Amino acid sequence: MIANRSYRRSPRWLVGALATALAFMLAPAGTATAAEPGVPVPPGLTAQGKGALSLADRDFVIKVRLAGLWEIPAGNMAMEKSKDARVQEIGKSIAAQHVVLDRLDVAVAKKFGIALPNLPNNDQQGWLNEMETAPSSEQFDQIYIDRLRAAHGKIFPAIATIRASTRNDEIRKLAQEANQFVMTHMSLLESSGIVDYGALPTAPAPAGAGGPAVDTAMVAAASNSGAMPGVSTPVILIVLAGALIAGVVTTMRIFRTR
Repeated sequence: MIANRSYRRSPRWLVGALATALAFMLAPAGTATAAEPGVPVPPGLTAQGKGALSLADRDFVIKVRLAGLWEIPAGNMAMEKSKDARVQEIGKSIAAQHVVLDRLDVAVAKKFGIALPNLPNNDQQGWLNEMETAPSSEQFDQIYIDRLRAAHGKIFPAIATIRASTRNDEIRKLAQEANQFVMTHMSLLESSGIVDYGALPTAPAPAGAGGPAVDTAMVAAASNSGAMPGVSTPVILIVLAGALIAGVVTTMRIFRTR
């Protein structure tokens, strides 16, 4: 009798093991890890004026100046014309931060003798005119948020290009500082909840998008990991789980026969 009871309990133990194995196999990756850490603040970079200065570097310094020339007055208008407390706060923050960035930019321009503009360009002045003549505070809010969000989206990749390619440490430091400001401003603008994402320009199609391009890196990774090309990880896990279930069922039958 004792032996028979032990045989009857064995399948239950196997079922428990099966449940544990399935839970482990199907659990989402990263569920056992700690909470995501905060975004790190990049360390300061040295700026001693070393390295060749390119035409692109000079153009970047001018563009940073131009950004402040229209975003500072636009932020001031947001504080005056908007009736939305959140938009007012966004305008105040962006205008104040551009004052700081402009000061950094002017210092770099003086060091290299780069002539900076004192007025916004025609496009920027047109955006300011749109805000100035907005017939209602709600329409002003939409124009302010959308124009600034689109402008930050355009300058974002330009900053990345300069940060990655410049030979000059002063420009490298300015690009990193500008990058931090732009990311902050994009998040501030998006926190308004009224960004028209559908109106933003789409990213260009990747090279070779017209044909069935093969990602050689993915193929190599699949080969090295033993994965089957064209089969997703969840499918593989389900197949393995099915095999495990079949094995347990077979084992249970053997125990019952005994």
